[in-house]
Amino acid sequence: MSSSQCFENPPSLSSTCGAGRVEELAGLKTYVTGRSDSKRALLFIADAFGYEAPKLRKLADKVASAGFLVVVPDFYYGDPVIDVSHPNFDVEAWLKLHSPDKGYEDAKPVIAALKSKGVSAIGAAGFCWGGMVLVKLAGTEDIQAAVILHPGRMTEDEIKAVKIPTAILGAENDHIFSAAELKKLGEIMSAKTEIESYVKIFPGVRHGWSVRYNDDDESAIKSAEEAQGDMLNWFSKHVK
Repeated sequence: MSSSQCFENPPSLSSTCGAGRVEELAGLKTYVTGRSDSKRALLFIADAFGYEAPKLRKLADKVASAGFLVVVPDFYYGDPVIDVSHPNFDVEAWLKLHSPDKGYEDAKPVIAALKSKGVSAIGAAGFCWGGMVLVKLAGTEDIQAAVILHPGRMTEDEIKAVKIPTAILGAENDHIFSAAELKKLGEIMSAKTEIESYVKIFPGVRHGWSVRYNDDDESAIKSAEEAQGDMLNWFSKHVK
């Protein structure tokens, strides 16, 4: 982030979509779905469109059905990207206001709040902007596993600092990270033999596909479902 692909196929945001509910968690409005008494929780860190994106909430509901408590906080404080083509929208100003560093700081009390509720294992998934936040969290031991999907820019130093099992799911057609660049990051992680990691490149898809696929594109839907399945398998293995 930022690339024009970050804003392709924008969702129609809905405050009421999903099978879950909106609660306050660590001072943030948060979409919550799944068993409230689960000891295993997942933190979803949204792309620029935020926590009211219907396909993101649909994915949260799907993963929650596997026994996880899933939380999707509003890290943008009611200020997601609505219309990137609006003449008054300044992406650089928006990113300055909503920096990944701030997202990282805001995620810490969310994780603490989950632990205070009795959660003993936490995984996190980060999408685009959320991936830039999550790679920072993966450099701590506050969570047990990470899945980074079509991320915004991450540095080699951040990847070298990763301390937990981490999967990166990337698109073949991505202006932010080429397949070759992501594979290089995978090589850096795989050198850390003390943690499990992998990078997978999905052919024929574009940045953002896992939660912003076109409903009329059967191939894109199939690829998104494959990525979502890979994510769930990673969390089932490492968050327990």
